[in-house]
Amino acid sequence: MKIGTMGKTVALFAAATLTLAACTSDSGEEETSETPTADSATGSNDDTIFVSVGEDQWDGYNDLTPDTYSTYNSVINERVRQTFTYFDENSAIQVNEDFGNVELISEDPMVVEYTINEDAVWSDGEPIKYEDVLLTWAAQSLTVDDAPMFNHVSGVDYGERVVDGPQGEPGGKTFTIEYANPYPDYLLTTVVDFPAHIAAEQGGITLEEMVTAIQAGDTDTLAPVAEFWNTGWLSPTAGELPDPAIALSSGPYTYGSWEAGQSLTLVPNENYWGDAPATGNLTFRFAAADTHVQALQNGDLNVIEPQATVDTLDQLEAIGDTVTVGTFDTLVWEHLDFNFGEGAAFADSLELREAFAMCVPRQLIVDNLIAPVAPEAEVMNARERLPFQEGYEDIVAGSYDGRYDEVDIEGAAAKIAEAGVETPVQVRLGYNTPNPRRTDVAALIKDSCDQAGFEIVDNGSAEFFSNDLGAGDFDVAMFAWSGSGQITSGQNIYATERPQNYTLYSNETVDTAWDALTSTLDSDAQLEETIVIEKELWDSLHGIPLFAHPGVAAWDSSIQNVIPNPSQSAIVWNAEEWVR
Repeated sequence: MKIGTMGKTVALFAAATLTLAACTSDSGEEETSETPTADSATGSNDDTIFVSVGEDQWDGYNDLTPDTYSTYNSVINERVRQTFTYFDENSAIQVNEDFGNVELISEDPMVVEYTINEDAVWSDGEPIKYEDVLLTWAAQSLTVDDAPMFNHVSGVDYGERVVDGPQGEPGGKTFTIEYANPYPDYLLTTVVDFPAHIAAEQGGITLEEMVTAIQAGDTDTLAPVAEFWNTGWLSPTAGELPDPAIALSSGPYTYGSWEAGQSLTLVPNENYWGDAPATGNLTFRFAAADTHVQALQNGDLNVIEPQATVDTLDQLEAIGDTVTVGTFDTLVWEHLDFNFGEGAAFADSLELREAFAMCVPRQLIVDNLIAPVAPEAEVMNARERLPFQEGYEDIVAGSYDGRYDEVDIEGAAAKIAEAGVETPVQVRLGYNTPNPRRTDVAALIKDSCDQAGFEIVDNGSAEFFSNDLGAGDFDVAMFAWSGSGQITSGQNIYATERPQNYTLYSNETVDTAWDALTSTLDSDAQLEETIVIEKELWDSLHGIPLFAHPGVAAWDSSIQNVIPNPSQSAIVWNAEEWVR
């Protein structure tokens, strides 16, 4: 069980008490009894709870490719595939005792021991074991002609950190991982992703042959396995669920039905060894954020996490006591990123990037769109810490001198002139639609920057994430990163040729600092390298941070155990414990 006692009402999470990704309630909220374990936790409750995390379509079982790695996918699949750790309602990392145990047994060298629950099985009854761990490592370590063999969003990062791979016996439940250098985020290393016996079978070899090939680095034998990993767990045709014989569950739910463009329903995994879901079915509806409130009022949705706006809060409060409303801090933050691809308008001109940064009305954006919902909101001036997190002020003091705090139209115009380009300079501002708040942000940027000599083109598109971002079809991208509480996750975004470096940014100083930061457990050294990274990202203008997203959630008051979560796991982090 993830949680024991929990508050039945929700209050504002206090920003001042946050440490890293943790937050606590300042409401003095009343505690209720233990999570239900009677009929509702034995699978006898056939109720369905309807929830939405956005309008984006589910992309399939494998959410670890660069094209499928998103919050929209992971929050669904986390209810199906669990692992050793999770983020609780305070965004603190907890060991998932239902799945097993994690223990740091040595710091020099750094060795971590894992033990999988003896009862843990995939939904086809096959034990979860060492082979599954080995495949997860192989998918992030093996290369062919210096290119990753598996299309994993993290590239070969895991293999570089754990050179010799997991050490254990085939069929075993206990194994160790030795890191080449100390790794701060070892608790968040996902060591079990997909069922190895399925990958081997689909690759035309036995499980024993796959283990031997991985250990020997035999990429020829593993090529069909990699091909299946890369494509066989995807869902290229919307509405067609993957074969349940290959898309196995290791969590409380498994896939039930999928109506293209409408919803995906999860149903209880009958072979789950832990407590069965308190509510039988969990249906994720693909609904745009601006429709959530009305859908909640109509009963078409029971749990929502809409975009936090004044209108949203007013609408929710007007519904009355039939819904419970909560506001909270989140680890999600908005930013503007320049395209550094060949031929892009800003790629080779620091002067143009500086001009754009001078005219973006960051304070006005926060004042008009964020502060009315979260009065303590402020303009963000860092990327690796949010304003409510410990260390944020130290990082900003050491990396940013306030040069873009105020709009400077004359200065921006002078920078454009210095760049020696014809005006107006057309800028395609790309973002995912529909998104009313981002449309408003785009309008505020246009009102300001057009005065300086830019011509801002609102290039919002429903295909922004599925096509435009990856294709580099933008000059400036506006979207949000969902923080994970990791110390090292930014390396995958800002370091050269990393899988989530969609803007093709490259900076030797940043690369070197990330290598140092991700190889030490010393918090002071980590802070020092973070300041180096943040300063260089400002000086070279990788992009422009805007604000941390305030969180708003609401749900049918008849449903118990709904607790907002600031992390990227979102409000559905404990959905198996929801019950009417």
